[in-house]
Amino acid sequence: MFGDFGQASGEHATARLLDRRPNVDAIFAASDMMAVGALRALRRAGRRVPGDVAVIGFDDLPIGRRTDPPLTTVRQPIEAMGARMTDELPAMLGGSAGPRRAVLDTELVARTSG
Repeated sequence: MFGDFGQASGEHATARLLDRRPNVDAIFAASDMMAVGALRALRRAGRRVPGDVAVIGFDDLPIGRRTDPPLTTVRQPIEAMGARMTDELPAMLGGSAGPRRAVLDTELVARTSG
């Protein structure tokens, strides 16, 4: 389902998903905020997390530690991303280098929603 990375869109997308696929047993949201919205929609629909549906977010935002249940999420290496951008930006701005592709490690932060 499509969403804009916000809580309301996650809630709306999950409601639409439940209409189309009522037996869904897992949701991987594009952001933690969308996952928070998914938790709200699932609770409203009477679905238990993680008993009926596992929910995983992306970003490891602080709110994920305070949801009920705490949100399983994927953590990005924000500091490493910033350091890499800081290193590469001067060359890109000076025209001596173009955008480069980089793959940085992520980490699954297992909490109880997944």
